[in-house]
Amino acid sequence: MKIGVLTFHRCINYGSYWQARCLVHGLGSLGHDAVLLDHASRRINRAEWKCALRPVPEARADRPAYRRKMQRFFEAFASLPLSPRFPLDEPGQMPAYDAIVVGSDEVWNLSHPWYGRVPLFYGDGLRAPLKIAYAASFGHHAEPDGLDRAWARRLHDFDAISVRDDASRSIVAGALATEVPVVLDPCLTFPPVLADAPASGDVPPYVALYGHDFSPAFGRAVRAWARRRGWPVISIGYHSEWADRQWIDAGPHEFAAFMANAGAVATTFFHGCVFALRFGRPFVCEASWYRGTKLRCLMHQVGGERHLVDGSRPLDDDVERLLDAPLPEAFATRIAALQRSSRRFLREALRAPEAVA
Repeated sequence: MKIGVLTFHRCINYGSYWQARCLVHGLGSLGHDAVLLDHASRRINRAEWKCALRPVPEARADRPAYRRKMQRFFEAFASLPLSPRFPLDEPGQMPAYDAIVVGSDEVWNLSHPWYGRVPLFYGDGLRAPLKIAYAASFGHHAEPDGLDRAWARRLHDFDAISVRDDASRSIVAGALATEVPVVLDPCLTFPPVLADAPASGDVPPYVALYGHDFSPAFGRAVRAWARRRGWPVISIGYHSEWADRQWIDAGPHEFAAFMANAGAVATTFFHGCVFALRFGRPFVCEASWYRGTKLRCLMHQVGGERHLVDGSRPLDDDVERLLDAPLPEAFATRIAALQRSSRRFLREALRAPEAVA
């Protein structure tokens, strides 16, 4: 089938890049001809680039490094399998497809600062007889009284829906009065293969620090553990005051290799945990309010609830216990089972429209 994938594929964000790339390549591995729908918006570009140039309130001296990071992302975007570009607000200009897969990412987050409330991600104007949502998420958006009727009505037009977290499943259940499956992020369903990455034995050990807004307690505990080991703490993608080294301008492929070869991972990000699981790296995560929902669901899926810690109390014992030990074999067993069910969802959803009818 000719498939278009609709997601946030041009975000200056390692997780967004890799989940887009892994999903389109994963659909190819299932025998389909898949591309990313290359939507464009000056408004969104301005917001995205402004955030990328100053993602955290650090010194102005880091601005050139963030600019180089953006350039590496632009270079990586050029290597993605893309459709002809079309305006985000004029979907009628996109090519027609046999099926369109919306997701993964916070594509239904109505509170997203620049992608929120774009009807296209809810299916409006998609040029395909078959519409599927894979690992879609409402992110941190919360609707105590359920999803607004106008947005809920749009979900009825999807032929098959899966989500990435339990909170999103509850919102869809309230909107459609039906249960939908929770599937894996594409980076775990169709994990990236890093042919050019150096072997871990060839790289001196280090702690990969990925994220920002760490609590002082978390920072002290991770740094103390790293010092006892004699390992440097290297912050990737963002400036961190307590890291030994900064690698702000890493590109998406450098990020993946960096995570693959880390001795341990400390993060506040969902994809920090995803890549630690993908490469079997010991990790500890401090969940923020913004990312707590999806992190708790991911950890529940793999049985890793203890890897989420609360920075409001002394954490030395928790960090030492989590980073000293290899990941349990049960994690890989659970991920393998979830991979099978996630791929099964896509195979069954991507039947020809005549078969669905």
